[in-house]
Amino acid sequence: MSDFSNALSVSASGLKAQAMRLRLTSENISNADTPGYRRKTVAFNAVREETGGPEKVEVGRVRLSRTDPVDIYDPGHPLADDTGHYKGSNVDLMIEIADAREAQRSYEANLKMFDQARKMSSGLLDLLRR
Repeated sequence: MSDFSNALSVSASGLKAQAMRLRLTSENISNADTPGYRRKTVAFNAVREETGGPEKVEVGRVRLSRTDPVDIYDPGHPLADDTGHYKGSNVDLMIEIADAREAQRSYEANLKMFDQARKMSSGLLDLLRR
């Protein structure tokens, strides 16, 4: 594989990983008020192909947060127990917004890297055509 192909594949793997992270963050935000919902997170792993190419980002398993859900007091809620409490979600909107912003910026950086590699390979092809 050429260096241009390597750069494109590395940035494409980063785009895929950050897109997954943004998807999970949006799921967490949309379910922040769902009783019993647990925050989802994903881990990234660096993997190298057997051919000795560059390290790429691989999306790991989706995991549920182990943080305890918030106890909410609402005696009129259908899920409330005898004491009037029910388990809310363990999603913190401030953390989710920060994660979404970080994932967005990482996605944009990978997109710029992809675009630069594409422009460079296009420029090289133009030079070779002359």
